[in-house]
Amino acid sequence: MFSPPVNAVDHAIESRQSMREFLPAPVPRATIEHLLEVASRAPSGTNTQPWKAYVLQGASKEQLADKVCQAHDALRANPELAAEYKEEYDYYPEKWVSPYIDRRRENGWGLYGLLGITKGDKDKMHAQHQRNYRFFDAPVGLMFTMDRVMGRGSLLDYGAFLQNIMVAARGHGLHTCPQAAWNGFAKIILPHIGAGEGEMLVCGMSLGYADETALVNTFRTPRVSAREFTTWLD
Repeated sequence: MFSPPVNAVDHAIESRQSMREFLPAPVPRATIEHLLEVASRAPSGTNTQPWKAYVLQGASKEQLADKVCQAHDALRANPELAAEYKEEYDYYPEKWVSPYIDRRRENGWGLYGLLGITKGDKDKMHAQHQRNYRFFDAPVGLMFTMDRVMGRGSLLDYGAFLQNIMVAARGHGLHTCPQAAWNGFAKIILPHIGAGEGEMLVCGMSLGYADETALVNTFRTPRVSAREFTTWLD
């Protein structure tokens, strides 16, 4: 009987975290292809496999970063431009309530506090947020899309696919950072990556070897105990 390496799987899941500073060391194309192949074993409703991945490296990655950073700066200078940069689907709720707003605040101020960014320091906040649009200096940027014709259930399937990439990456000594921060700039991103007319942006992701010495990468978010979110029925 096959005995799965339980400890190895657990370690890959538990050691996964969103890294926000990467080393310039390149990731071999064969490794990236392998991660995507492994991730494609994710389940999807009636095996629809709704995911589409775009891999950006080198000039294509830097050019996209420049375009989006310019738009991000322009949006800060003129907030009325927000109407031009709408997310295609609601990632976050329209109205925040406890306990979710509390966890969000804990996450945001925990990260900013670690970096010495105080409440109201808009310049530093803007600069830190813009690190998203440089893929945190990771050598590989990923963009994920799906066809708009698909239903919301496909986003559930997509989550399994993305998690597979992130966990498989840990098995190769790599780290990731999944990024919904890109979603508002889809009008810039989709033409840049050559996405089809019927595609919508799901999210981006940074991939590479994490800089383990970076202060920002010591930030690790807490998790609620399973006892708090589980109901047992006999």
